Amino acid sequence: MSRLESLMLEGPAGKLEALLEIPDGEPVRACLVCHPHPLYGGTMHNKVVHRTARGLRRAGGAVLRFNFRGAGRSEGSYAQGIGELEDARAALGWLRERYPSLPYTLAGFSFGARIALALGCTEERPERVIALGLPTHWPLPEGLPGCTVPKVFIQSTRDQFGPKEELEALFAQLPEPKRLIWIEAQDHFFAGALDRLEETIRGLDGETPARYGTFA
Repeated sequence: MSRLESLMLEGPAGKLEALLEIPDGEPVRACLVCHPHPLYGGTMHNKVVHRTARGLRRAGGAVLRFNFRGAGRSEGSYAQGIGELEDARAALGWLRERYPSLPYTLAGFSFGARIALALGCTEERPERVIALGLPTHWPLPEGLPGCTVPKVFIQSTRDQFGPKEELEALFAQLPEPKRLIWIEAQDHFFAGALDRLEETIRGLDGETPARYGTFA
């Protein structure tokens, strides 16, 4: 049986509320999932974050999701993305101490996608970074233009914050290995397509960067 642990982690601005999902059997990787913008209601209980975590757990991952400072029961207050990146780094540090022998994956939705990409392109090389619903109207995350970490972008075909033409143009600028997956959905939040989203994430298990490309 899978298990769920409720945690309060040490963060740079105080305690960080977190949930660790542990799969059936021995986990094959450790995964960190970052949530949308905390000033617009984003928390680790967001539907896309929850489905992402479940897909990764069903693929054998031990999955940690957490609330950025000021969200939920996490201490502190919003810090312009700079502090939130440090929150993610602290959560990742805890996760890697818990599972030191496992490869790790970073994932995030919307604002959380930017944080996951910024972290994955500056930390020791992760197995992959999964960016869901990446907004295109903000500057690129630090380190992304030259980032050779395996990158998977998953976007709704009707994402109002990351329209298809804009995301494809951004994607074309980035170095390999990379993959772009479009999911037919109603909006930025993958409305009407959460089941497909979860199965897509679960299906990433076992893929290698050599197989990455652009897929509709």
